[in-house]
This record gives sequence, structure tokens and C-alpha cells, in this order.
Amino acid sequence: MFQMQNSLLSRFTPKEPKFFDFFKKVSVINNDAAILLGEALKTNTIEERQDYFHRIKEKEHQADLVAHEIFEALETSFITPFDREDIQELSNRLDDVVDLINGSSKRMAIYNPKVIHPSIHKLGEIIIEGAKEIDKAIDMLPTLRKNKTNLKNIIEKLHRLENEADEIYEQAVTAIFANETNAIELLKNKGLLSELERTTDAAEHVGKIIGTIIVKYA
Repeated sequence: MFQMQNSLLSRFTPKEPKFFDFFKKVSVINNDAAILLGEALKTNTIEERQDYFHRIKEKEHQADLVAHEIFEALETSFITPFDREDIQELSNRLDDVVDLINGSSKRMAIYNPKVIHPSIHKLGEIIIEGAKEIDKAIDMLPTLRKNKTNLKNIIEKLHRLENEADEIYEQAVTAIFANETNAIELLKNKGLLSELERTTDAAEHVGKIIGTIIVKYA
């Protein structure tokens, strides 16, 4: 009986739109951080790399603040657009992307590699493309049923980007071990490639939780 009353109540009670606003904030931060990372990967001096790291670190801090706002809103909101677990999971996965972008820029600044392997730039481009796709998906969430097909296409694209990143990473690591004679530079490039590849994994995970939300609500 209580469940029936709760279901009827939720039909006539307006959903609180602030969660969509929170997601959009994080998505914009994610997009900005990805673009900054792409620029950071093209730098040549330690000063430039450290400057980009600090700028991206600030973006990561901004994303953490929004994640905290989402957590607090979940504690105080009576009605939510999706299950609380799904909102929290989407928030966590979005935050993971920004965290790993920050981790990649940190490695760029700390390792300060003398030569950047070309595949590092390719992975940076994939991260930027993934961030753009996530931003599109977040814009569609408030009208989930209407955009079900478009969202599925974005999820599939994020999966393809992750597969492409895996292939680039594997080929690059193989080439580095075969051709790089400086062990320190080898470790620098491998470490940076690994963190960039993990970032593309995180972007795909955002797509997966959006897929879960589609199954439940669209």
C-alpha cells in the first residue's frame, strides 16, 4: 500500500531539476579539462607543463565541489529524477574522468619527458572527443525517452573510442619497448600512455551508467 502511494505521489510531484544542472556543471569542467590536457601534451618545457597541471588541478577541484553538492542534494531531496544509486554512480564516474585527466597532466609535469611519443597526442585527441560526447549525453538526460536512440549512439561511440585507445596504447607500448634505448624515457612515456588510456576507460564507464539509466527509465 505504501509503495502504491509513493508511486502515485511521484507521478504528481515535480522532479527536481538541480541534478541535471549539477551533471552539466561537471560535464563542462570535464570538457574544459580535456582541452587543457590536449594543449598540455603539446608543450615542450617543464614550466609550461607545470602551469597546465595547476590549471587542470583547479578544474579537478571544481569537479570535487560539484560532486559534494550532489551528495548533499541526495541527502535532502525527497524526489529525484533517477534512483539515488544511479545519480551517485553517474556523479562518481564523471568525477573519475576529471580525476584521471588531472592524473595525466600531473604525470606530464612530473615526468617531463624529453620526447613525446606520437600516440600520446592521439590518446589526448580521443579524450577530448570522449568529453564532447559525454557533454552531448548530459544535455539529453532531461529528455531521456525522446533522446533514447541518440544516447545509445553516444554510448556506442564511447565504446569505440575506448577500443581505439586500447589499440593505440598496445601498439605504442610495443614500439617503445622495441625502439627506446633510454630506460628512463621509456618509463616516462609508458606511464603517461597508461594514465591516458585509463582516462578513456573512465569515459566509457560514464556511457555504461547512462546505458543503465536508459534501461531503467526510457
